[in-house]
Formats: sequence, C-alpha cells, structure tokens
Amino acid sequence: MKFIRNIFFPFVPVYYAVTSLRNILYDLGIKKSTSFDFPVICVGNLSVGGTGKTPMIEYLIDMLKQNSRVATLSRGYKRKTRGFLLADESSTAESLGDEPFQFYNKFKKSILVAVDVNRVNGIEQLHALDDAPEVILLDDAFQHRKVKAGLNILLTTYNSPYFSDYVLPTGNLREPRSGANRADIIVVTKCPELISSKDKEKYVKQIAPKKHQHVFFSSISYSDEVISAVNKMAINSITNFTLVTGIANARPLVDFLESKGLQFEHLNYKDHHDFSEDDISFLGKEEFILTTEKDFMRLKQYESLKSKLYYLPITIKLDNNKKFDKLITDFVAS
Repeated sequence: MKFIRNIFFPFVPVYYAVTSLRNILYDLGIKKSTSFDFPVICVGNLSVGGTGKTPMIEYLIDMLKQNSRVATLSRGYKRKTRGFLLADESSTAESLGDEPFQFYNKFKKSILVAVDVNRVNGIEQLHALDDAPEVILLDDAFQHRKVKAGLNILLTTYNSPYFSDYVLPTGNLREPRSGANRADIIVVTKCPELISSKDKEKYVKQIAPKKHQHVFFSSISYSDEVISAVNKMAINSITNFTLVTGIANARPLVDFLESKGLQFEHLNYKDHHDFSEDDISFLGKEEFILTTEKDFMRLKQYESLKSKLYYLPITIKLDNNKKFDKLITDFVAS
C-alpha cells in the first residue's frame, strides 16, 4: 500500500494546490461561510482515518447535557437516506450512519441527533425546532468550511501527528498542515497512558500553537466489562473469542486485549465496512464475538449474532481536563 501511494507522489502538489486555493477563497470571503449567533462546536481532523472524534463528541455531550439542550449533527457517512434526518425510535445504522446511531442509542433521552450532508441546512433545521438545541456539536466537519463554527477542536493522533504527514494521495492529510491554524483547541489523541512531560513538550514544540490555541493530550480508557444487548460481563472472564473490527485503526484495541493476556482471532475489516450476507453467515458460526461499539451498532440487528455479540466501551482521559472543560463551558456561556 505504501509503495502504491509513493507512485502517486507527483499528484501531491496538485492536491496541495487545490485544497490550499479552496482555503484561501474561504479565508478571503470569496467563498461564503455561514456563522451562527448560538454555540456551534466543530470536532474534526486534518487526516483521513480514526483520530477519536466519536469519543470526543461523547465527552462533550456528557459535559454539556446537564445544563444545555445539545444536538449532534453529522454527515451520516454511508447512510441509505438523503437530506436532513432527525433521529427517532425508527432510526437504524443504515438510516443515520453508524456513529450518529451510536450517539442516539447512548444519549437519546437527553440530546437530539441529526444528519445532513449540508451542515448549514442541518443547523438551520435544528434551530427551527420547537425544542431547538442551545449547543450544536458538528461531527467531522473541520473541512466543511461552509459553516464557520464558533469553536474548532482539531484532533491528531500521537502515533501519526499531522505535522509529520503529507497530503493525499501519498500521505493521509485532507488539506495542508496549515489548516491547523483554524483550530482553537488541538488535542493529541491516543497517547500512552503515562505520557511523559518531555514527550508533551516535544509535541507542543512541533505543533507550535498560535496565541489563540490550546494544546491538550488524551488517552483511551477501556472498560473492565463487555456489553451485549441483554447483559454484561467482566472482560477477564472471556476466552478464545473472535474480535471483529471495521474501524480505521484497530491496533490500540488489539494491543489492549493482548496486554490482558486474552486469546482471540482478529477479523479486521476496512473502516465503515458494509457487512454482507456472507459476512453475517460466517460470523454466525463463531461462539463469542467482541467488537467495537461502532461496529456493534451495525451488527446488533442480526438475530443470528445477538446472543454472542458484545462490545467493549471506551472513553477518553484528558490531561488538564479542568482547563479543557472550562474552555468549553466558557464558550457555551459567552
């Protein structure tokens, strides 16, 4: 794969020029960005692949839902519906997309969940509701510059930081590194749990934050329990299971399970994999399946898997979380 990407290196300047020109046109106001007079928070990244946007959105929901009416607005990647859609009891992973469906399943009693490729329209539709949200969280919208969010949170992973990457098609960046200048908060995600102060200083130096920017570090926290549609059990009690993943980078999860001394076979599908009838038939022969929460949202609909399908919940741990939380709550209150 790396060899194939290197073949396309001559196209990197073209992609760089096109994306840079697009940003310049927005920066100069030639292309229109719409801003709003209520709090809109964007969570996104410069790179393709998983940087931890879903657990970050869930962290923000948990923080804000007690004191504010919150809504999430996502594109709804790979959903089989079109236009603006507000989640309700009839919604599925197919109608919403897997991440929005996960938000709805976890927080439906306390927030609104919507999808719309046109984020401006989605925000306007949400704000027109009788129970309009007071805060809107935009999921994966850093490059959606038709919306000018009031606060931009940029995520980049510890092992693949944007400042060491290149734009597509040779690298993984959706736009040049300079796009990070639009961020108000930069979070280095998926860090070692015991990241040293020296490592933090090294990353901050390479990020070189502007005066308006704040840099934080986060790690993944895995639950001690796995959960199914009907029960839960201690993770250390499961043995000889099949791990099924359809996410951008399953390595941290695999490392965690191996650190527990667990024995398992790993079926690693591509991100947002559409599970076929053959896939489901094959998985139905397994005795115990452990998966991610995102994949669980897509797989739980199949009767043949319900009795054997479990997921491992994750949360994020932020260093200096009190400062981070205050930046968010101060913005919402302003």
